[in-house]
Amino acid sequence: MHIFPLFFKRERVAQKAMLFFSLLSIVAFLAACGSSTSAASGSASASSSTTCDKSTGFTLYSAQGYDSDAAKAFQQQTGITTKLVDDSTGNLLAKISAEGNNAQWDAVWFDGNVTMQTLDDQGQLLKWSSPNIGNYTSLGASVVPTDHAYYPTGITAAGVIVYNTNHIPSAGLPKDWKDLLNPAYKNLVAANDPAFSGPSYPFIAGVSQALGGEDQGKAFFTGLKANGLKIFQTNDPTLNSVETGAREFAIIQDSAYYGAKQAGQPLGVIYPTSGVAALPSEIGIAAHGKHNACAEQFVNWLLSSAGQTVMTHHDPTDGDTYFIDIINGVTPVVSRQTTGINFVTLDVQKWAGVEAEYKQWFHDNIVQ
Repeated sequence: MHIFPLFFKRERVAQKAMLFFSLLSIVAFLAACGSSTSAASGSASASSSTTCDKSTGFTLYSAQGYDSDAAKAFQQQTGITTKLVDDSTGNLLAKISAEGNNAQWDAVWFDGNVTMQTLDDQGQLLKWSSPNIGNYTSLGASVVPTDHAYYPTGITAAGVIVYNTNHIPSAGLPKDWKDLLNPAYKNLVAANDPAFSGPSYPFIAGVSQALGGEDQGKAFFTGLKANGLKIFQTNDPTLNSVETGAREFAIIQDSAYYGAKQAGQPLGVIYPTSGVAALPSEIGIAAHGKHNACAEQFVNWLLSSAGQTVMTHHDPTDGDTYFIDIINGVTPVVSRQTTGINFVTLDVQKWAGVEAEYKQWFHDNIVQ
């Protein structure tokens, strides 16, 4: 079984802290995380078991900064054994591809609905209805797929413009993507390579969708290259180019910006007026998994205030903590901008369908 290029990398500005925050006390929430037994209409598969064996538990493949916190808290609060395989998104996708229908995973959790949609299109994901789907805010509900094959747990922006507040160019600050084509910004912009950076393709797709389509997106990036765009592999070197003054602007995932700012970097952020791609963190359950009932309970827990509280209490030096919560009744611990952002909800079917072609074009015409 083939899955599109398997080179996504989880990106963080800071390394995981050596010590996590203390796990929260056990709370009375078991009713909120009970397993769902009904599948979504048009379901291609159903749970392989109707009850969860707590001692056996389930296996979680994850590329989230707060996944260890969540796995430990869920096991502590429910007694359900949670086996975490914590790796980059690319490595996890490679494992999923290699395992095929003999899935050794029961749930997978990473950033990116386009990538998750590809797994759905390949029949890798269980279609089922979580009883906690009503907990979503309007923003969260806007990115839930109609077939319920995966569920968003938080949202960041796939690409924003970050600048060094100590090195604002004489031309001033741009307001929208096309402003970066101004000759005044020549050789001032850096961005990530979608061959290595997980959020970069959703950013490319989001800009293209905001500008009118793939052709308009390609014209924009061609112009940006002509204006001196510098491509680095991932958030860290791209952001470092701005921190050191080598470049004036970096296009990165906004959570990386907030992590760097928390660490003391003199940075500012611009959310372009025409829109930024909403990048949901997504969790899906294996269509061919062996412990779906336990995995469903974990998803339901993540979509409750109990699970979200653990996620939002993660290490504030880790950029992954700076997601926009999309579950009602959750109070974030860290601060980030949540209003005044024009989020573009990606047409995931469309952009998943052209991903390989668009990435190849970007590599051949923009990176090279």
